[in-house]
Amino acid sequence: MPTNNKPLIGVIGAMKSEIDALKAKLCDTSVTVISGVEFVRGTLDGVEVIAAVCGIGKVFAALCAQTLILTFHPDLVVNIGVAGSTSPDLNIGDIAVADSVVQHDMDTSPLGDPVGLISGINVINFPCAAPYVTLFENACDSLGLHRQTGVIASGDCFVHSSAKKTYLQENFNAIACEMEGGAIGHVCYVNDTPFCVIRAMSDNGDESSDRDYTDSLQRASDAALDVMFAFLRKI
Repeated sequence: MPTNNKPLIGVIGAMKSEIDALKAKLCDTSVTVISGVEFVRGTLDGVEVIAAVCGIGKVFAALCAQTLILTFHPDLVVNIGVAGSTSPDLNIGDIAVADSVVQHDMDTSPLGDPVGLISGINVINFPCAAPYVTLFENACDSLGLHRQTGVIASGDCFVHSSAKKTYLQENFNAIACEMEGGAIGHVCYVNDTPFCVIRAMSDNGDESSDRDYTDSLQRASDAALDVMFAFLRKI
């Protein structure tokens, strides 16, 4: 973590509901569009921020993260948004703070590899930046939001079954599931860029997750943004 100057923070969300309120609060903004992604740069609470909506899924997330890193060279990349809970300790509206991320749909196990292994770099869990993880935990606590820290699992699917939820718990010890964080962590890892993933629960990853997600999306998005704002104030 930089000690003399405040870091440049890149913030990525998959959907407009997860990021537009942050863009609206930035001052002295400039806009750069690359590969169809709008990167809005500005300041908030004295911290310089670059905010972007990447689109849903791991490919869009990776494209956005790589472009953000190569173009703007942030000191930290933060992925915020919503997720499905895979933990009995996280209910709708609660916060998952990742200490690492995995890609649960990466599977070369028929060749003898562990499930989730990223071939070539031989990594399963991509670790988040520990000092910033602590700041995000403190931000949640300052807002009175219930939170849990652990593994967030990403894959190109919307988890909608108790069996899949159990699979993610048993194979990855996952506390939440979503569709972008693992890819962003992968990109940050190979670029030696610190990152964090913060997710508010929109559903429970079970057979009712489609209804819960629709009903809770905005509430969960707002909770994740509240944590991001509190984090920036602590920086």
